Amino acid sequence: MKIAFSPCPNDTFVFHAWVHGLLPGAPKLDVTYADIDITNNLAANGGGPEVLKISYAALPWVLSEYALLPCGGALGRGCGPLVLTKNGAAGTSDPAVLSGRRVAVPSERSTAYLLFRLWAAQQVPGGVGEIVVMPFHEIMPAVRDGKIDAGLVIHEARFTYPSYGLNLLTDLGSWWETDTGLPIPLGAIIAHRSLDLAAIAGWARASVEYAWAHPEASQEYVLHHAQELAPEVAQAHIDLYVNKFTANLGEDGYAAVTALLSRAAEEGLVPEIDLSTLR
Repeated sequence: MKIAFSPCPNDTFVFHAWVHGLLPGAPKLDVTYADIDITNNLAANGGGPEVLKISYAALPWVLSEYALLPCGGALGRGCGPLVLTKNGAAGTSDPAVLSGRRVAVPSERSTAYLLFRLWAAQQVPGGVGEIVVMPFHEIMPAVRDGKIDAGLVIHEARFTYPSYGLNLLTDLGSWWETDTGLPIPLGAIIAHRSLDLAAIAGWARASVEYAWAHPEASQEYVLHHAQELAPEVAQAHIDLYVNKFTANLGEDGYAAVTALLSRAAEEGLVPEIDLSTLR
């Protein structure tokens, strides 16, 4: 079975057991490790892997072919995307500093970018200027080097941005949680509707549970795919993004996804969907 997910610590931690044949009866996986912008496009363009990790923001474009699984993904609190600027820039505590500026984002169909657009519509007078799509690991160096004015970052950048001399303009997760009271829906696991979805969800959940029960088993695999991260940063990443919602979306998880996609559809940022197709 073909699967695509990122090389980030939370994904490799979650899928380690399944990838390494540690789940009795689970099909062997053929893994593609790819940035979220790539997996979002793989799902939307057809002919992609049977199972993928994509942004929740990309769901409206793929729900006719793929179903959302209730486990394996990334939701949570205190784990949202950040908007960063270069230290020393004037007005870096004021969202208006982004008016007409160049901002790098990790994917045009990422949850991070969707949250950014909803936030900017409220907070940035006249809107931002040019949006530049970059692989997420290139964004902080580009902000530091002055190639762009601000960057929208995800994943371990939450822990490492001070080392690049960058300033936190806003935490979009905190904004979302204050605005809605709900967790932040970041990354979704989807599977092709032609498959046995209950079985796939069961294997994904079993892989999560194995990872929690045997955290030391995945360390080498996780660090191999996160070569630029110190072990303590990789662990902090896992601790933040692998949580109760990874094992089961639950009512709060589904409410968060519904709120995000409904609000975005009202703003014309994503196609409107039949919300019953999320379950």
